[in-house]
Amino acid sequence: MHSMLLNVINAIVPIEPSEQELITSCFKSFRLQKGQFFLESGKVDQYIGFINKGLVRYFVYKNDEEATFEFTKEGEFIADYQSFTNKVPSVQNIQAIEDCELLIINNNDLQRIFNTAKHGNLLGRIIIEHRFDVMVTQLLSIYMHSHEERYKKFIESYSELSQRIPQYLIASYVGVKPQSLSRMRSRFSKNIN
Repeated sequence: MHSMLLNVINAIVPIEPSEQELITSCFKSFRLQKGQFFLESGKVDQYIGFINKGLVRYFVYKNDEEATFEFTKEGEFIADYQSFTNKVPSVQNIQAIEDCELLIINNNDLQRIFNTAKHGNLLGRIIIEHRFDVMVTQLLSIYMHSHEERYKKFIESYSELSQRIPQYLIASYVGVKPQSLSRMRSRFSKNIN
């Protein structure tokens, strides 16, 4: 259950056997059914999750509609880090697109890893830097790219997931209605052929 997590962490920083034991004892198994929320807006994020199996989306409400801004898959961490670290209500929602098998950790156990593991603080910093990079890239894309450019970015970033993500969620990510996405996909595939 913890092997993927340990491999991901070990690829970031080397971990010793005693640290592996600490990590496996701190990360608890958790399941989400398709459609369930890992986090809902207005609530404080209590956990960081690691996806062993499944797929989630991040979205916010914009003009009473859902605006999807990220998808996260196996081998990646999920959380609203601002809510988690500052203990403030989140504006984000994190929802399972598929049934998910997660490993979750609370803030106290995370701090224990950071303070105990030889490279704990470096591990935390690298993960946070990665999440920051993802969020800034998404934010800039919203302001700088047209819908067509966002669709191309989606294909580049999530091509292996496109069959797993419903079309209406891809449309939400791109910022168009599903009908417009169908026309866009048709034009896009003609240009490729």
